[in-house]
Amino acid sequence: MKARMITTITLAATLALAGCQRQADDGPTELSGRLFVFNYRVSAASYMIVLKKKAPIPEGSFAVAEFENPMGGDPIIVKEKIFPFWDKITLESPDIHCVRKDRPYSVSITLVDASGKTIQTIKTQVKSDLDQSVLAAKPLVVGPVYTKNPDVFKSDGTADFSPDAACPAA
Repeated sequence: MKARMITTITLAATLALAGCQRQADDGPTELSGRLFVFNYRVSAASYMIVLKKKAPIPEGSFAVAEFENPMGGDPIIVKEKIFPFWDKITLESPDIHCVRKDRPYSVSITLVDASGKTIQTIKTQVKSDLDQSVLAAKPLVVGPVYTKNPDVFKSDGTADFSPDAACPAA
């Protein structure tokens, strides 16, 4: 009797936990990475989203990513052609400004086939563990050989690492 009760409770717990499993999206990709990239050398920040391909994607398809603009205003839209041989799809925004630490920023990705039909839509958020104020307002280097930027590194030996002051108050 006791063994039957334990078996019943174990079975009920297993079924309950199985019901808690996250349902997989039916689309051909899954989100495998999302982050902000801070390049201190050129004083730039951007979004980077990586999708892992888990099923074939039709020839001529493309991805449209809509990134929330940290400065406010219209979203930043990026369109990227998807090649069938790609195992992953990397979507990167142009340079952005005013990223705030611990604030979630919305991103929407739509995969579209050659005829314009939506294949998959993914909505997510990206949160930075750094504030963009860690970057200087001007690039630290210029040119192809990383020459020190004379606007930052002055001839008298001082350096101006002040952050971009154009961002709205947090």
